[in-house]
Amino acid sequence: MTTTTPWDDWDHILKIDPDKDLPEGVTYGDLCATGTDAIEIGGTMGVTEEKMAAVIEACAEHDVPLYQEPSSPEVVLEDDALEGYLIPTVFNAGSPFWITGAHKEWVRIDDDYDWDRTTTEAYIVMNPEADVATYTEADCDLDADDVAAYATVAERMFGQEIVYLEYSGTLGDEGIVRAAAEATDDATLFYGGGIHDYDSAYSMAQYADVVVVGDLAHDEGVEAVRATVEGASDA
Repeated sequence: MTTTTPWDDWDHILKIDPDKDLPEGVTYGDLCATGTDAIEIGGTMGVTEEKMAAVIEACAEHDVPLYQEPSSPEVVLEDDALEGYLIPTVFNAGSPFWITGAHKEWVRIDDDYDWDRTTTEAYIVMNPEADVATYTEADCDLDADDVAAYATVAERMFGQEIVYLEYSGTLGDEGIVRAAAEATDDATLFYGGGIHDYDSAYSMAQYADVVVVGDLAHDEGVEAVRATVEGASDA
């Protein structure tokens, strides 16, 4: 019997970086009201426990599922407002620390790990210029066959529920996204990177199950995010 997950029904995630400001006049409540299916709170650099807590508190009063995507165990918060934790494991990381090492440390130091609300995301990082690629020493020199193979390994060998194709700030190759989609059967394919308007969201959502929008909220604001929600929904 196939187990259903919340993201089975999602088209769009808004990722909010606690280390980045919002445009003038924009509130977290405004972003929660864009129609996005979920809010994922996390960032690669500069995130602290205090910044994370402030964003969770600001979003908690609004009717949208909240998930934390921590970049390190030190910023993980136990908060009843969170639906759960989405934990990256970078399959093409050059350093094994970002595949299992950080996760081992988290489990080692946490005596009360919340397994019931924790799901890993099998990241495939594709933009060598992105902070996450530098941070994890990722091998981003991958073609469609490589990405499809990583996606298959994630789903078939490691039982990952989520495969996350991450282009981090630049719009990806549709052929590679399609290859990842064709390689996965049960896993949900997340796509992130360069989604900036209706058309870009629509084009990637033709292949990915869920598109993730991040920088746009901080750079452009509410109407731009709402357009991507519509594009992902229409695909």
